[in-house]
Amino acid sequence: QVQFVESGGGLVQPGGPLRLSCAASGFTLDYYVLAWFRQAPGKEHEVVSCIHSRHGTIYYPDSVKGRFTISTDNAKNTVYLQMSSLKPEGTGVYFCAASSPEVSCLAGWDMFYYWGQGTQVTVSS
Repeated sequence: QVQFVESGGGLVQPGGPLRLSCAASGFTLDYYVLAWFRQAPGKEHEVVSCIHSRHGTIYYPDSVKGRFTISTDNAKNTVYLQMSSLKPEGTGVYFCAASSPEVSCLAGWDMFYYWGQGTQVTVSS
């Protein structure tokens, strides 16, 4: 059974760090393109980081560049999102997702077919 289980969300003060984890089972991460999406209230899913596991290409939108880091641990079959200097606009539900390696990081959320359950991140003082 294919499954993505997320953890690590919560309440964090502006400027603080947070790390999200997403453990996969039923498939091997190192074949896929992996992404983290954020869905803010009333908005569409927005990609906040993406990695092509096979060739290591990484994408960050300008809004998070220099503050977010995506990484994988193939031994644990887990993908991480390390976030720092969080801003209130970073509030939302964060999802990990996977798709076929030919899919671009900019292809849109509907091109990804394995999804975690989502974890709430709230950036507030």
